[in-house]
Amino acid sequence: MARYIGPKSKIARKFGEPIFGPDRVFEKKNYPPGMHGNNKRRKKMSEYGVQLKEKQKAKYTYGVLEKQFRNMFKRAQRSKGVTGVELLQLLESRLDNVVFRLGIAPTRSAARQLVGHRHITIDGRVMNIPSYIVKPGELISVREKSKSLEVITESMASGRHRLYSWLEWDNVSLTGKFMNKPEREEIPENIKEQLIVELYSK
Repeated sequence: MARYIGPKSKIARKFGEPIFGPDRVFEKKNYPPGMHGNNKRRKKMSEYGVQLKEKQKAKYTYGVLEKQFRNMFKRAQRSKGVTGVELLQLLESRLDNVVFRLGIAPTRSAARQLVGHRHITIDGRVMNIPSYIVKPGELISVREKSKSLEVITESMASGRHRLYSWLEWDNVSLTGKFMNKPEREEIPENIKEQLIVELYSK
């Protein structure tokens, strides 16, 4: 399974946001990487550059590679809703993201690993495809033999699953329910989806 495994702090500094979660390096160096990173007279970015940067930010935030991202955009285009919002809803519906949002894993990359190692089930079936699009009403559970895993117990203690209105969580059975696709205003990521639509529309 291909994925980005490079330096995350450097990417977060590039976008000026801690897109991978709390980061002490980013907090110390909140400016772009490179020898001219702290130079306040940096050249103004072109319109294309701004659009490309927004697409790259969305890709890194959700841990999606270029081909996957383009395919999701095409799928969003074919839907009846607003393309940019549909794209974000598809990204939010990915199984690895839902596992992360439910608080089962501390990060999206950890969630991807849990799914890939067969620790997660959908409606009682083991699902090891992180890109699986969860449908409203489906139940996401931790396998019985995996409930004592340290990464899961520590993440569950954070209580992050209580923050999202489109998800339900049962702390006893370690089972979550994907109630519905989130509305745009409910998605907390700072992504300007219209710039991505404009980029792909060129």
